[in-house]
Amino acid sequence: MSTQITWIVVGYAALVVVLAVMVAVRRGERPAWLDQMAWMLELLLVVRALVGLSAFRGDGPDSVSTYVGYLLASVCVLPIAIRSVEGDRAPWSSAVLAVAALAVGVIAVRLEMTG
Repeated sequence: MSTQITWIVVGYAALVVVLAVMVAVRRGERPAWLDQMAWMLELLLVVRALVGLSAFRGDGPDSVSTYVGYLLASVCVLPIAIRSVEGDRAPWSSAVLAVAALAVGVIAVRLEMTG
C-alpha cells in the first residue's frame, strides 16, 4: 500500500511543481490555489509517513536512521517552505514552492527505496 501512496504523492508533487513553475515564469503573484495545493500535498505526505511507520513491524528497514530521516524530512520540508513565503506573494515565492514540492517528491521516492 505504501508504494501506491508514494506514487500518488510523486504524481501530485509533479503537478504542483509544474503549476508553480508556470506561475513563476509568467511572473504573476502566487495564487491562493497554489497554497491550497501545497497544503494538500502536505496532507498526502503525512498519510505517507503514517503508512511508512508500518515498516517498523517485523525486521524493519535496512537503515533505520536513514529511513527515519526521510520520514521526518518528508513532513517538515513543505511547511517550512510555505511558512517562509507566507507573507510574500511575489513570483519568486511560487518558485520556492516548486523547489519544495520537487524535494518532497524525491524524498518520497527515496523513502520507498529505503523502506
